[in-house]
Amino acid sequence: MTNLFLVFISSIYLLLPINSSNRNDISSIQLTKIGNFGEWRKERPGVPAHHHTGIDIMRPTKNYENEPIFPIANGKVISVRTDGPYAQIIIEHWLNGITVWTLYEHIAGVRVSVNDNVTPQKPIARFMNRNELDKYGWQFDHFHLEVMKVKPQQIKPTLKHPERFFNAYSLVCFTSNDLNRYYFDPLDFLKEHV
Repeated sequence: MTNLFLVFISSIYLLLPINSSNRNDISSIQLTKIGNFGEWRKERPGVPAHHHTGIDIMRPTKNYENEPIFPIANGKVISVRTDGPYAQIIIEHWLNGITVWTLYEHIAGVRVSVNDNVTPQKPIARFMNRNELDKYGWQFDHFHLEVMKVKPQQIKPTLKHPERFFNAYSLVCFTSNDLNRYYFDPLDFLKEHV
C-alpha cells in the first residue's frame, strides 16, 4: 500500500509547517532532543509507555509572540481542541485520490474551526508565547506533528471540547507494527514530497 501511496502523491505540492526562507528545504526543521518519530516514551501517571507517533519541531526563530504554524498541504479541518498545552488541530488531506490526516499539537492561537478549508500558505495556529510557556512549562517550546495513514478515531464532542470530533492513535502504539500501521514518519513523508 505504501508504494502505491507514494506514486499517487509524488506530484502533490507540500510545504514545511514552519516559517522559513525556503519552506521546501527539509533541513529547516530541527527536532527536540526527544522529538524523533518512533522513540520509546516511558510510562508516566495516566499515560502508558508507547512509541512517539510524530516529531517534535522546535521553534524556527526567536519569535516568542506569534511564530506561525502552517498546514503541510491543502485540506479540511476535522477536529479542533483549544485547551492549554494539549491544544490540537487535525486536518484531512486528499492527495490524488489518497487521504492522509495531519495532527498539530502543543499549539496556541488556533485560527481555524471544524470544516474550514486550509492551505499551506495561511497559518492555522502558532507556537506558544512566553506567557503560555511560563504557565504550562517550557518543555512545550515545540509543536508535535503527526501524519496518519488511518482515519483518526471518532469521539463525541463535550462541552469543554465542542469541536473535538477525533482522536489520534498516539497512546495506543505499543509496538513497531502498531506505529507503522497508523503512521508515516513525518520527516520521511516531508522529505519525499516537499
